[in-house]
Amino acid sequence: MLKTILSISGKPGLYKLVSHGKNMLIVESLTDNKRVPAYAKDKVISLGDIAIYTDETEMPLHEVLTSVKNKEEGKAASLVPSKATTDQLRAYFAEVLPSYDRERVYPSDIKKLLSWYNILINAGITDFTPEDAPAEKDATEKEAE
Repeated sequence: MLKTILSISGKPGLYKLVSHGKNMLIVESLTDNKRVPAYAKDKVISLGDIAIYTDETEMPLHEVLTSVKNKEEGKAASLVPSKATTDQLRAYFAEVLPSYDRERVYPSDIKKLLSWYNILINAGITDFTPEDAPAEKDATEKEAE
């Protein structure tokens, strides 16, 4: 699901990929459902390609969002990202992902992640698992046998 959800630098919120043309993407805002073009010059990132630094490795964004969802029991984040202090953001994120790299994950990253989570929940998107994950699990289980 997160592969088709996009973040566009310079534009607030998240967007769903609707279509693509020759030199642009047609995206729809998850907050107000308005469709706008995203051109080649815009920095467009799929949420499926984002990971959070941890002490050992990087954790895919879908796993972090699932941890937030489990903590919040599927509701919007209890911490309001725009009003939270740096210490509140770090303490909240330590509950969600205890092993996150405190030097490379900035409060602004946590704030953005929580605001993205709230946008996704408000848009009715609650399954953050990539579509290809079950196939990977099946292949891994078969190799183990």
